[in-house]
Amino acid sequence: MAEDQDELNLDDTESTIESAPKKGSGLGGILPTILKFVAIGLGALIFIVTVSVITYRIMAGSGKPQTTVSAEADPFQPKKPVYSWFTTIGVVRTRTNDPTPYSVVVNVIIGYELNDKNAQTELTNRLYELKDFVRKYFSNKSAKDLKPENEQALKNEIKQLLNDFILQNAKAKEILFQQLDVVEM
Repeated sequence: MAEDQDELNLDDTESTIESAPKKGSGLGGILPTILKFVAIGLGALIFIVTVSVITYRIMAGSGKPQTTVSAEADPFQPKKPVYSWFTTIGVVRTRTNDPTPYSVVVNVIIGYELNDKNAQTELTNRLYELKDFVRKYFSNKSAKDLKPENEQALKNEIKQLLNDFILQNAKAKEILFQQLDVVEM
């Protein structure tokens, strides 16, 4: 056997087994490789999730805006004044002046200067005149005049007539229709 070993040993070294590095057996050799692939997988997963979240925020527009525009800073938008509202007139029912009359149901609200006690008193004292005025005004209109696209013109006309002919000291600043129904009979 020693002769066989001499024939195999060409370098004249004592042992070839001792000079070769030892390989780990079983799980000890595979564990570093598995940990390396797990670390690469986790890194890739974190990268993909980060890119996905950033892309979603950009597409959804939920990121911070680069510039902000304040509605209060707009010099072209005047501030709308706050008014007190006279709502006591209530619902008034009448008919239009059409050949086949339409039924009109309206609830007019009058806006006046905030905390103006004189205007509140005058509107309260003229309640029956106001109801009669609203009834006459709408009974002199046709159904065509009372269409929704004419609403602003109606409000302006009512405000002008109230300020010129009904109210003495108070001034109507705005007119609202809480209800304006025009129904064919």
